[in-house]
Amino acid sequence: MTSKTESIRESKKLKKRQRIQDAAIKVLANMGYYNTTVSLIAKEAGVADGTLYLYFQNKDELLIGIFEDIMDRFIREGLELLKRVRNPIDQLKAIVSLHLSKIGTDPHLARIFQIEFRHDIGLMRRLSGSKLRDYFSIIEGIIRRAQSQGLIRPEIQPWITAKILFGALDEMATNWVLSDKNQSLDIMATPVLEVILNGMCRRGEHIEVLPHDDLKET
Repeated sequence: MTSKTESIRESKKLKKRQRIQDAAIKVLANMGYYNTTVSLIAKEAGVADGTLYLYFQNKDELLIGIFEDIMDRFIREGLELLKRVRNPIDQLKAIVSLHLSKIGTDPHLARIFQIEFRHDIGLMRRLSGSKLRDYFSIIEGIIRRAQSQGLIRPEIQPWITAKILFGALDEMATNWVLSDKNQSLDIMATPVLEVILNGMCRRGEHIEVLPHDDLKET
């Protein structure tokens, strides 16, 4: 049985790890991957350089930890959202709105997610084989349910479509990060959904996509 002392120690470790990750997000977003050093991150987090290495071997491992935490959050909140929405088309709308609103409310996190994760092809391969695959699987499952209910054409390939949808959201988010951000990111939910959903629906049918403010309430 875990003692109270061990529980407190574990809680402190988790909080310190989170503090290091939060500091890394801020420093990496402001300085960029190549200008960021472990010392700068440790200073921002208020820990010694050696303490940081107790949690992460290097900057790449730190980036992977950040990515996995972000995706865990996306997946956890997405699954909770899907419990409240039954229609698979509405589920797709809700996931798209959640994705863009989460990235669009934190400019530092958005820059890390859209820019800094992509500095190295090897790192990108590792990220693609981790939590991102789980995220695609959720979207794929929604598309399959929509097909089973006759809402989407049966010849559509769910896994490929999940990647296409993510790619569209990813491109909108990257453009937003590189822009002057004079409009909120989640207004892009409607045009993305218009293209994706009406490219998948049965011929002669049209799926109405609500404005993004309504999607938030789904």
